[in-house]
Amino acid sequence: MSAPPSTPPASCGPGSAPRSARPALSPSRAADFKQCPLKYRLRTIDRIPEPPSRQQVRGTVVHAVLEELYALPAADRDPDNALALAGPAWDRVLGEQPEAAEVLDGESGPEAFLEEVRALVRTYYRLEDPRRFEPESCETRLEVELPGGPPLRGFVDRIDVAPTGELRVVDYKTGRSPGPTRETRALFQLKFYALMLLRSRGVLPAQLRLIYLADAQLLTYAPEEDELLRFERTLTALWQAVRTAGDTGDFPPNPGWLCDYCAYKRLCPAFDGTPPPYPGWPGGPETPSESRPESVSDRVLATAPEDTL
Repeated sequence: MSAPPSTPPASCGPGSAPRSARPALSPSRAADFKQCPLKYRLRTIDRIPEPPSRQQVRGTVVHAVLEELYALPAADRDPDNALALAGPAWDRVLGEQPEAAEVLDGESGPEAFLEEVRALVRTYYRLEDPRRFEPESCETRLEVELPGGPPLRGFVDRIDVAPTGELRVVDYKTGRSPGPTRETRALFQLKFYALMLLRSRGVLPAQLRLIYLADAQLLTYAPEEDELLRFERTLTALWQAVRTAGDTGDFPPNPGWLCDYCAYKRLCPAFDGTPPPYPGWPGGPETPSESRPESVSDRVLATAPEDTL
């Protein structure tokens, strides 16, 4: 696939975009609120840092490798060059997120970790040949305000445009493909991206694709406009619930089996913890820290649930 002249120029490779201080819905933030309103508050409004996991950092590095790969000329996107990008990508992530070093095993060091990254990159070549097409853009930031509804925000790993104009949206996952009980969550993310592109470009994507590198699986979805309009109403209702909680400060916990994996468990009243005083709904002018350029870690973690990075 190659982009026709009428589309925006390709923008693969490292880039930056202003970060808005205003809360918005992304696929994972919407999932946070549905799962546990208190988790949403502590992550999105209080912005309490979470320790990185090995899986998260590995996903960030793989995304950085693929971003750098598509910045190369198509003829240079061979497997050897892709594998050689793992070390520089790790250095880049460490520069943006020094705490990522905490995920390394003290005995094996970074080499064992980088071999995990390279194994996922090798799997990628079983599913796609990056030398055969030119993406329109990589690591694309989308931000859309729905009419009378919520602001939507997200990062799309790759957008391909056919010569005839059809859009294909691609998202990389370094986890395993979801089973039947978790496929709905994956489709939620794809519908989210499809709606954003429909509202921002006036174009219904022909195909959305999730690439699961842990088990070499593809999940594809062809959205329909009527379905996306119903989904838009769902997001509008969800945002109304978020804003009501934001106005009242009432973000109740929702205990469940996922609590054992939550970084905020120690602050949760359901487990005898005490959250910090509610700071109020964010607003007003952005501060320098809120408007800093997005790092590759921000872009990966902004929209990808932890279990499917």
